[in-house]
Amino acid sequence: MRLPLALATATAAVWSAPALACHVPPVAAALGVPRRGEGAGVALTFDDGPHADGTPAVLDALQRAGATATFFLVGEQVRRNPRLAAEIASAGHAIALHGFRHRNQLRLSTGAVRSDLQRGAAAIEEATDVSPTIYRPPYGVFSAGGLREVRGAGYAPLLWSRWGRDWRADATPEGIAAKATEDLGRGDVVLLHDADHYSAGGSHRRTAAALPLILDAVAARGLATERL
Repeated sequence: MRLPLALATATAAVWSAPALACHVPPVAAALGVPRRGEGAGVALTFDDGPHADGTPAVLDALQRAGATATFFLVGEQVRRNPRLAAEIASAGHAIALHGFRHRNQLRLSTGAVRSDLQRGAAAIEEATDVSPTIYRPPYGVFSAGGLREVRGAGYAPLLWSRWGRDWRADATPEGIAAKATEDLGRGDVVLLHDADHYSAGGSHRRTAAALPLILDAVAARGLATERL
């Protein structure tokens, strides 16, 4: 009985090891999953949208500042609001894939991940005429099989190097901005959310309120925003 148990434990460890990449930079580096961009600017990224209220507020703040960003869209939300997805693209922002449903890869088979990628990309392409090339998993969690599927489908996996922790119920605009811009420098990828579909209710409002503070901090450091 000990050998099967040991094998099962080892298999589970291998399957779940990539999940550490979003919190442990050496794991991300070992897996070849980038946490930073390659440009000289800062990449602001927004997950979980589009959202009927959060996305327009974020787009407005970006437009006022003349800033660009990358939106990791969820296919099921694009299906609910294709007009907003198209608006993101027409405003000149980059479109990336966050899956069709917001599910943890550790709970999915490789086949389920493959289907989710296909459905998410199809929804985005239909709404925006953009074929996404970059993928970030929900919760930033890859499984070993999921990561293989992502690469096999031709997507570049990407995590982040800074985050605002803006999905929390106790987050404040000032706290989000401070966290997101702590030690901010060239090549940083900042994780934010323009939606509250999968997080604390109303969190998108705090993100929208924090965004001008974040953009001011980027400019104060002599940096610019850039698309991925």
